Amino acid sequence: MGGVALDDGGPAVKAPDGGWGWAVLLGCFVITGFSYAFPKAVSVFFKELIREFGVGYSDTAWVSSILLAMLYGTGPLCSVLVNRFGCRPVMMVGGLFASLGMVLASFATSIIHIYLCTGVITGLGLALNFQPSLIMLNRYFSEKRPLANGLSAAGSPVALCCLSPLGQVLQYKYGWRGGFLILGGLLLNCCVCAAVMRPLVAPKSQQRDTEVPGEGDGADKKKKPKAKLLDFSVFKDCGFLIYTVAASIMVLGLFVPPVFVVSYAKELGYEDTKSALLLTILGFIDIFARPTCGVIAGLKWVRPRCVYLFSFAMLFNGVTDLIGSQASDYTTLVFFCIFFGISYGMVGALQFEVLMAIVGTEKFSSAIGLVLLMEAIAVLIGPPGAGRLLDHTKKYMYVFLLAGSEVCLSAIVLFTCNLLCIKTKAPAEEEERDHEGSPESVAMTADHKAVGGAAEQAHGDQEGDRMLQGTGARPDSAAVDSQEVERFLKEPENNGGLSPSPETCL
Repeated sequence: MGGVALDDGGPAVKAPDGGWGWAVLLGCFVITGFSYAFPKAVSVFFKELIREFGVGYSDTAWVSSILLAMLYGTGPLCSVLVNRFGCRPVMMVGGLFASLGMVLASFATSIIHIYLCTGVITGLGLALNFQPSLIMLNRYFSEKRPLANGLSAAGSPVALCCLSPLGQVLQYKYGWRGGFLILGGLLLNCCVCAAVMRPLVAPKSQQRDTEVPGEGDGADKKKKPKAKLLDFSVFKDCGFLIYTVAASIMVLGLFVPPVFVVSYAKELGYEDTKSALLLTILGFIDIFARPTCGVIAGLKWVRPRCVYLFSFAMLFNGVTDLIGSQASDYTTLVFFCIFFGISYGMVGALQFEVLMAIVGTEKFSSAIGLVLLMEAIAVLIGPPGAGRLLDHTKKYMYVFLLAGSEVCLSAIVLFTCNLLCIKTKAPAEEEERDHEGSPESVAMTADHKAVGGAAEQAHGDQEGDRMLQGTGARPDSAAVDSQEVERFLKEPENNGGLSPSPETCL
């Protein structure tokens, strides 16, 4: 396909669970940090942008909103490009786009230019890096995948703790234009991360084993079927549908508390520095919560039930919001940030691990794009909706109650639907197998097979031939002797160990 090194190893290539995979994990750590922390780090320059272009805070806030919308909303586009060209070329182009957007924004003459350069171009570049990095991580890790997902997810709080102070220093020394230019150069590291995303290739011994003898390189060689650019068959998976609905509801309220917790503290009468410290506490706890949750999710007993651990993390986060809505002093807000950091880290470490477990490696590139598109709608609705509620009620308590209710609802949906729609299939199948294995059903089955076999053999049917061959009858016989059938029913080794009874008599 265009001379590009595709990642077409597929499920036939075993994940190394180490080796070069650790370099891939490091690249994914950096990419995740840039993708999630950059929209928040850009907000450091908002005051300078307001002064420069004479706009309001709501106008500058659109920069972060557009960044997040591009990160989530371009999911299907990223899936198509990855399936067409492979992860590494897409990430290379994405790194160039991310850097180019910030460099062009440093020459902006209006806020619209900032929207187009920082929001659209840089947002698209980060999206073209974020999704392929997760796909490569899924291909390089299998047994250690929960730990790898937890470690890569920790890049978000680490980058936030680094980029926000860096942005303040750059703004103080070089202004917002110089800061944008330097950050654009920093984003070129995405190309370095893309370079380590080496496609998985089957070992030579495995390639020789899969080659067909006598197969030539000319026109006789069979062409591989073209891979789907976007596989919509994932919607046939009930588990995927449940996950998508629950994740979309969760995103409505998940990002609301970190946005409003600082303002909540200021409303209670605390100074700016002390209020901003709450986010530092939250981020510090988040750094350690994500890898720890990854280790727990990788345990043998926990991993098959990872979806229920994810629903618990969501419920934990929602209940924390509900309790935090009653905070009346700074100490209570500190405890809220500690528990929110733990639950938020758990959600961040498990959300893509659960999706990988549901759809598998082969369909993950399409599934994640479709999920991110659905979440993009919720991201655009959630925080603005909470802001309108705050404008109407003038109380942060209702904002936190709404966010907590939405996250708790998503946990209930995920847990209940998986328990009823997924888990109940096994008992039903066991009951059917038990019914089939009962003496009455076995007797009826044997009786039916014997009579049907005799009739079919009398008419020359091949199925009857196969059944009677096991009893020693000749395939070419035109009729079946009744003694042959009676002997067949009495032999335990032929009819599953049935003893002669009236139910087995003809």
